[in-house]
Amino acid sequence: MSLSAADVRKLALLARLDLSDDEVSSVRPQLDSILAFVEQLSELDTTDVEPMTTALDVDNRWREDRQFAGLTNQEALVNAPLHSEGCFLVPSVLGVVASKKA
Repeated sequence: MSLSAADVRKLALLARLDLSDDEVSSVRPQLDSILAFVEQLSELDTTDVEPMTTALDVDNRWREDRQFAGLTNQEALVNAPLHSEGCFLVPSVLGVVASKKA
């Protein structure tokens, strides 16, 4: 599979890369070789190969999922610099942005 310059530019756009014409010319054969290798891998017979998430033989040690009491409203607000009627008070963000544009 051979990529066109337009294909490389589209990949660069998706990767948020701004490539010059020289860089597109340089990257194109590299991408072609990567895709050729992936194509070669897809020819392998993997019928009897069990899917796996890692090449290492690792056992995850999950802790037991237990429910416990969280903070009460008062406990959550105890260190808040400003609060009112059981809610955190924070500086307005949209008003600051809007006033800078004006």
